[in-house]
Amino acid sequence: MYRIRFHGRGGQGMKTASRILGKAFFLEGYEVQDAPRYGAERRGAPMFAYVRASKEQINERGIIRHPGLVVVADESLIAVPAAGVMQALRSDSILLINSMEKTKLWQDRLNFKGRIIALTQSPSGKGWDEMRFIGAICAGGAARLAGVIQETTLTLAINEELAHLGSDVVQTNLEMALTAFNELKNDTGIVKEGKPVRADDYRPPSWIELSWEDPKLSAPAIHAAATSEKLITGQWRTMRPVIDYSRCNRCWWLCSTFCPDGAIHLDKERYPQIDYNHCKGCLICLAQCPPHAVSAVAEPVAEAQKREGE
Repeated sequence: MYRIRFHGRGGQGMKTASRILGKAFFLEGYEVQDAPRYGAERRGAPMFAYVRASKEQINERGIIRHPGLVVVADESLIAVPAAGVMQALRSDSILLINSMEKTKLWQDRLNFKGRIIALTQSPSGKGWDEMRFIGAICAGGAARLAGVIQETTLTLAINEELAHLGSDVVQTNLEMALTAFNELKNDTGIVKEGKPVRADDYRPPSWIELSWEDPKLSAPAIHAAATSEKLITGQWRTMRPVIDYSRCNRCWWLCSTFCPDGAIHLDKERYPQIDYNHCKGCLICLAQCPPHAVSAVAEPVAEAQKREGE
């Protein structure tokens, strides 16, 4: 049985990746499970999706504990324990990372005994601005590494799964996926089918009893105002809203009123300023701005631009 996990952040299309790969396996004659699993329901939160595929009936349920392949859409998740990227990996597992860094660097960083492969080139050379298509890229890479999915089958799966988004979106995602598929040509079939998981030695988890807290202790953290001021929620962002002040009409009440986190305030000249420490990157300000003065920039690109400006 093939066991594959996709790790990414909310908004990066990991559900789409699992659906595309699952459909491709199904079209090749496999029994398939594919499903996402979310943590916090917010953009930028760690989440993963998984795919099981087998020529036999699949009796396993739940998340994949020992994957043959782990695909990482956002390299920053590897250092986040709650994301569980490295959880239960074995020496025969494959780790595919969407990264601008080379494979050798990741091998040294992680000291991982299994095989690591880095997708170091974005399909059109535009880099991290194309993160909105990362689901298709990950699905294309995983399909190649599995070695049992033909290019025509992958193409058909993408067309069927994304047809509701329109022909232009389908074509762009298809180009992305096939570029990743072809880039990994030399690694075709390196992901092997895993052995069946036996339940003979299964032991249910034991209960942990938690004592009740005094309401006077816990209630303020729930109801009091300004409790998140010191929590840097800006780390949740994948896309950063940037204001072009040459187009800004200073109609401040729109962007500041619609910001759900109150992360937009005015300077002395009544221009809106974004508090990037607490902006979560929901991009509501972008949608509400009448003169389209707000644009979205991928976080790695924005950070690189900031370093260059300094």
